[in-house]
Amino acid sequence: MTAIDDTTARSTKVQALMSRMTLDEKLAQIVGFWEGEEGDSVAPLQGELSSTGRLDDAMEHGLGHLTRVYGTNPVDTDERAAYLWQRQRSLVTGTPLGIPALVHEECLTGLSSWKAATFPAPPSWGASFDPELVEEMGALIGRSMHELGIHQGLAPVLDVVRDPRWGRVEECIAEDPYLVGAIGTGYVKGIQSAGVDATLKHFVGYSASQSGRNFAPVHAGRRELQDQLLVPFEMAVRDGGVHSVMHSYAEIDGLPVAADDALLTGVLRDEWGFDGVVVADYFGVAFLQLLHGIAADLGDAAAQALAAGVDIELPTGDAYLAPLKAAVESGAVPESLVDRAVARALAQKERLGLLDETFEGPSPTGVDLDSPAHRDVARRLAEESVVLVANDGTLPLDPTDATARVSVIGPNADRFAALFGCYSFANHVLAQRPGVELGFEAPTVLEALDAALAGTVTPARGCAVDDDDRSGFDEAVTLASESDVAIMVMGDHAGLFGRGTSGEGCDRDDLELPGVQRELVEAVLATGTPVVLVLMTGRPYAVSWALDRCAAVVQTFFPGEEGAAAVTSVLTGRVNPSGRLPFSLPRSSGAQPYTYLHPHLGGDSDVTNLSSAPAASFGHGLSYTSFTHTDLTADDAPTDGAIVARVTVANTGDRDGDEVVQLYGRDVLASVTRPVAQLLGFARVQVPAGGSVTVELTVPTTRLAFSDRSYTRVVEPGTVELWTGTARDREAQTVLELTGDVHPITGADARLSSARVVGA
Repeated sequence: MTAIDDTTARSTKVQALMSRMTLDEKLAQIVGFWEGEEGDSVAPLQGELSSTGRLDDAMEHGLGHLTRVYGTNPVDTDERAAYLWQRQRSLVTGTPLGIPALVHEECLTGLSSWKAATFPAPPSWGASFDPELVEEMGALIGRSMHELGIHQGLAPVLDVVRDPRWGRVEECIAEDPYLVGAIGTGYVKGIQSAGVDATLKHFVGYSASQSGRNFAPVHAGRRELQDQLLVPFEMAVRDGGVHSVMHSYAEIDGLPVAADDALLTGVLRDEWGFDGVVVADYFGVAFLQLLHGIAADLGDAAAQALAAGVDIELPTGDAYLAPLKAAVESGAVPESLVDRAVARALAQKERLGLLDETFEGPSPTGVDLDSPAHRDVARRLAEESVVLVANDGTLPLDPTDATARVSVIGPNADRFAALFGCYSFANHVLAQRPGVELGFEAPTVLEALDAALAGTVTPARGCAVDDDDRSGFDEAVTLASESDVAIMVMGDHAGLFGRGTSGEGCDRDDLELPGVQRELVEAVLATGTPVVLVLMTGRPYAVSWALDRCAAVVQTFFPGEEGAAAVTSVLTGRVNPSGRLPFSLPRSSGAQPYTYLHPHLGGDSDVTNLSSAPAASFGHGLSYTSFTHTDLTADDAPTDGAIVARVTVANTGDRDGDEVVQLYGRDVLASVTRPVAQLLGFARVQVPAGGSVTVELTVPTTRLAFSDRSYTRVVEPGTVELWTGTARDREAQTVLELTGDVHPITGADARLSSARVVGA
């Protein structure tokens, strides 16, 4: 039993409330209610499972959660806040217990509300290698939510990417579990610093789905689960102190996570000490019957989820109200299971101050959801995340050249929606509300380039994101032929359930650019005009052909409201690019699923005629200056200690720049196979032109831990190769020994590496 399950651990207030509660009142505290409108579709099977009845009826016995009060429709914030305050006041004064509802909302790329700031998508966070800036972003998002009476945010997504064909890659941070954990923990700390609970998604395995299909089975073994997929969640629980976790829709080796007590209770609570709430992914409890087929009916589904450790059913109470009540009254489900969930729900409300809140004061008005502070962080994060993948010297462009003729071509050149991911309000909600204005400034790449360049900028769409219409090719080719450089802005359109090329339920069979985009690029390349290919995507595509033939390739991942300005700043040289690939850039779809964290047999070998080598490795990224890494040193370290590595980074070019120092390791000999490379730590450092800095990275040996033959996570003694550079390319390298006995890791062991500049 965990501490929260022990009645002696419940506060006096929670115990007093529970002693007065009827079964109906208990069940009301562990469900939500979602007031949707006709035509909404922002969750799987929403039409079949949406709330029935009126909110007044649902509030009769109290209410656990109000689902997405601001984020389902374009509503005036002041009016909606007044409505929310009135509803909360009704719960306080009109129900016997007087407990307000907890309000939750989506917040992955900013608060999902009309006219709220929209930040870069999570792959951009990974590309920045900057947890501190992501924490700053999270704090701004949390403050906006707190001001509007929102208590819980459904982010971050800590799924470790395995297959870029999966549509939800755009919601994920990286393919490396440590980078996911470090960045995700930064987000958690930021949002919770504002008094709003973060929610880890999706615990666990969702991203390892068969064939990159949404909701497909997961075939991950126990070792992959422990050593890779669970790692970022453990970091966010132990190091981030997260207060909420959402279960995954996935079934792993035949057992849905929503019914897996070994994960939801055994690992999460008993092993890691998590004492918050576990919430259902939307309709996930009902899916135990409807999709997984392991529950006979909704009552059975409720019983299994509750027993496994799912405390709150979201977005509604389809299983946890009437079906669960019948199961409890019949004796099929012990009421003690309900009590356990209710105690956790009330403890969360007490910690958030809801049990003492009366909502007697006025509702908030005039909350600035897109302040200069929001835009500053959005700009800095977008700038740090732009990855220069290839460049023959064409970039940077000269913004002062009044004679330059620049063509800007492509479906994403003059489309603001191309800046945003699936869980942005623009693409999540407004895409279904044609004619409703965006509500904040989001210049397109075309607009930003036109404002920044002194020469002539001429546009042509060329083609759509995802159809076979080639009627615009001739115009684009003619325009490019008359230009000094052609900037081609290509990529994805984020959407939901087949309404986009990227996003939830928008999976791919291949990794070619959608529609006829590649044909358009090749047609323009045939003119001989230098082509700068700018990719605005939610996933990495197989573009090795472009790396070989384009003058430059720039990769962005839905860079947000300031994204066009950031891209333009990189193209014109105002910003020296410093983003690094958070995913390996695939060479083909046939090599998927792939991760750089493969053992020797997963890489290049003469035992097969096909190479799995990516077109560009995890961690790759160019600059307009050049860096060297020398004098990497590291002393031997005990298996229960830390590796202290130092490296000198010199800027050998003529421009100031940021370098992302990435420290990798390889366990040369172990009791089970180990990856050929593993990210151990990283640091983003500024180095002036002609200057150098010495960077010290302190890496707890737990970064090299793995599940041994008995599935115990240990650090073994032996030789470790260390290097800086990327997953595939070594800049500076050394070797050290881990000494001592085999060390079984514990929760007391450190997990996060640290870095500092110790000399210049």
